[in-house]
Amino acid sequence: MRKDKHLAVEMRRMGKSYNEIVAFLKIPKATLSDWFSQVDWSQEVRKRLDAKVLETSIIRLRELDRIRGLHLKRAYEEARIEAALEFEALKYNPLFIAGLMIYWGEGDKRTNYHTRIINTDPDMIRLFVFFLRNACRIPDQKIRAVITIYPDLRAEDCIKYWAEAAKISPKSFTKCVTIIGRHKSRRVTYGMCSIVVSSTYLKAKMLEWLRLMPEQLMKRSYYESIANEAGMV
Repeated sequence: MRKDKHLAVEMRRMGKSYNEIVAFLKIPKATLSDWFSQVDWSQEVRKRLDAKVLETSIIRLRELDRIRGLHLKRAYEEARIEAALEFEALKYNPLFIAGLMIYWGEGDKRTNYHTRIINTDPDMIRLFVFFLRNACRIPDQKIRAVITIYPDLRAEDCIKYWAEAAKISPKSFTKCVTIIGRHKSRRVTYGMCSIVVSSTYLKAKMLEWLRLMPEQLMKRSYYESIANEAGMV
């Protein structure tokens, strides 16, 4: 084993972050990802590493609007690499899996900037906000909400309802969007709520996580790892 690889593994076992190891050994993150994918971490080490990831800021929101040309391309690549590294620590986390599945089914994949879902189910909206806060570590000031309503609904009532349902501040809501419904009887009482985080960096990571998660869920080794940690085999 290469000396720097041995040191990297030992540092990781001690709970050091990828950034700390990269800074110390001066090696690319992609190299670390390749090395660590071949290591059979013990249950105790894996739990400690998972906790460290969740305690630190998993998502480093960046203002990519200021980056141009090659710098922008480099930032996208860095986002994808970080997403792949963090995925290894989060792929068994039920909240992480639930949040990704919500976004896979309900999320906006067309834009490069907005991580956004829209739904009328308050439980789904609340769970997605919980996912952003606790799995992705998005600060509350970055989580915004928009309500789409019909002309006969009072905006104040709808904002109050969704603020309580999603467990977010009414100040997080922008001006309601009013539409004319096509069906006179099939109407939602408090409109449709959108949860939005505006960050190209986060969006790049979400799309990478969505690429990685389905492949993992269809691997037998994924479930064998869960069974081993639960002491079922």
